[in-house]
Amino acid sequence: MDRRRFLEIPVVGLPLLTASRAFGTARSNKAKMPVVVSTWDSGRTSNAAAWPILAKAGSSIDAVEAGGRASEDEPSCCVGLAAWPDRDGKVTLDSSIMKGNGDCGAVSFLERIKHPVSVARKVMENTPHVLLSGIGAQEFAVSQGFPLESGELSPDAEKEWKKWLEKSKYQPIINIENRKGTSQFIAPPYIFDDGTFNHDTMGTIAMDAKGHLAGMVTTSGMAFKIRGRAGDSPIIGAGLFVDDEVGAATSSGVGEEVIRTCGTHTVVEQMRLGRSPEAACREAVRRVVKRDPKKAKEMQVGFVALSKTGAIGAFAIQKGFSYTITSSKYVGGKVFQSKSWF
Repeated sequence: MDRRRFLEIPVVGLPLLTASRAFGTARSNKAKMPVVVSTWDSGRTSNAAAWPILAKAGSSIDAVEAGGRASEDEPSCCVGLAAWPDRDGKVTLDSSIMKGNGDCGAVSFLERIKHPVSVARKVMENTPHVLLSGIGAQEFAVSQGFPLESGELSPDAEKEWKKWLEKSKYQPIINIENRKGTSQFIAPPYIFDDGTFNHDTMGTIAMDAKGHLAGMVTTSGMAFKIRGRAGDSPIIGAGLFVDDEVGAATSSGVGEEVIRTCGTHTVVEQMRLGRSPEAACREAVRRVVKRDPKKAKEMQVGFVALSKTGAIGAFAIQKGFSYTITSSKYVGGKVFQSKSWF
């Protein structure tokens, strides 16, 4: 392109041109409405609860909430009260939920409440706020009719917490979220050898038959974390961002790095500029890696995105990040592996 033709391009077109040349046209899955996408292979649990609602022309916000509740109810998902505790032996939960029109709600450091995703929705619908935390979040949940659970650890969680106390050591292990009953900062003795897989964060994004987008994230956070720690999951624009004009994105991995880069907001804004979901996720990963390349080689962060057109893509720092799609084409849910930086 010569200079004259370049100068004739409208200014608003320049970001699209730059994005196209920087990444080209990345290959993406393409789904017809409705569709639901969740992080990891255990996203089947969330998708299985969300899909019947979408298939009957229900709303995307109802679908993602149902998906979150199903994950919180499933002990093997390790995102609810059966999950592993913080270093003080207390299970604290984080969750967020968001509609494509910008309505959103979240809770963090929530104890003894079974369904934080539903509390997050109540925050969205029944308060002028976005995020409630700690005892205030718990009191609000009770006021909305959520019962206080016992707060006792599950037998498996208590066993692993006591085992962890013997060394009290944090050590990052890539993709440890995929391993049954484990989280991402656990020393090697906590890797199970039975070949089963799971995680401690579930992110779900969906588009309904009317083209409306919604998303949710629910998590027990980092196992044996410092008490009071909150990751990216309850932070809008970090662990979750949804915009009906563009698309939706969610993340999994080391939450602190996602917060530092406003990860999912970055993904959606990159899609707004014309990048495909995969290319947008890749750009968010690039920013994480660039901040500390040495550290990036020893951790995992992954993003998955759904565009307004139904295109789906993902990208991660390391190999091993997966996501599950359920649609009319993949009714039972199909797991895909994302591309990666390393």
